[in-house]
Amino acid sequence: MPSPVGELLLAGTDDALEVIGFSTGSKARGADPEWERWDHPFRRVRRQLEEYFAGKRKAFDIELAPAATPFQAKVLEQLLRIPYGETCSYIDIARSLDNPKASRAVGTANGNNPIPIIIPCHRVVGANGSLTGFGGGLPSKRFLLDLETSNSGLFG
Repeated sequence: MPSPVGELLLAGTDDALEVIGFSTGSKARGADPEWERWDHPFRRVRRQLEEYFAGKRKAFDIELAPAATPFQAKVLEQLLRIPYGETCSYIDIARSLDNPKASRAVGTANGNNPIPIIIPCHRVVGANGSLTGFGGGLPSKRFLLDLETSNSGLFG
């Protein structure tokens, strides 16, 4: 799917989204050779992402099925709680998991998020507020944060 942050790969089943892959950045991802192209299951995902990029959607209503370890699943749950237009740090997430020494593990789990944008790993920044790594590249992370900041007060 075309997007302001480059082509996005959408993958999953008829029932749930499992992957959003960036075409650029350190976590660039293409389709696996054994996958079959099916556009129909992703029409709703695509529409909601287009609305998000147009500044008309703050939250997604999509069934998700990320492949994750139990710890990563807990981190992904915390990412889903970060409000649109806001950020938090890795240490904030580690504290929310009652494990303040786990900020590096949180960073690793965050970096392995298989469904970026919808599970908003881009909202996690360094403890000093600096932009840190992002699988789609730092320019994409900056774009997403700026998009949300500029649209955060426009609708409820």
